[in-house]
Amino acid sequence: MRVAELAERAGVRPDTVRYYERTGLLAPPPRTPSGYRQYSEDAADRIRFIQGCQRLGLKLREIAELLAVRDTGVCPCEPAEVLLHRHITELDSEIARLTVLRAELVRMVGALPGGQCPDIAPGVWCPEGGDQDG
Repeated sequence: MRVAELAERAGVRPDTVRYYERTGLLAPPPRTPSGYRQYSEDAADRIRFIQGCQRLGLKLREIAELLAVRDTGVCPCEPAEVLLHRHITELDSEIARLTVLRAELVRMVGALPGGQCPDIAPGVWCPEGGDQDG
């Protein structure tokens, strides 16, 4: 199948197929005598794998590592497990950071004066709230 057919079958744009090929995630396919790329159904499966990994937040470099293992015929489950555990740890850290940020925003909103805002002085975030950090 040609690029446009592959893209449609895999649910991506033709530019995405070409990009994956340029970055090495998708092997360059054989070409017809007239120069058109001829992809197999395996290419569509590979693109769907790449897309699934991206939805999980994996970086292209990480996806390339999993594909390299997969291409040897070895199950990529063990490296994928290590990679996914690392991402879970990163997500937990990000959730903790966002929880602290949310609490700070709630505190700031609670410190804002109700009703009419007082006259603003240069360099002062909110005169009535007592917060001079802004």
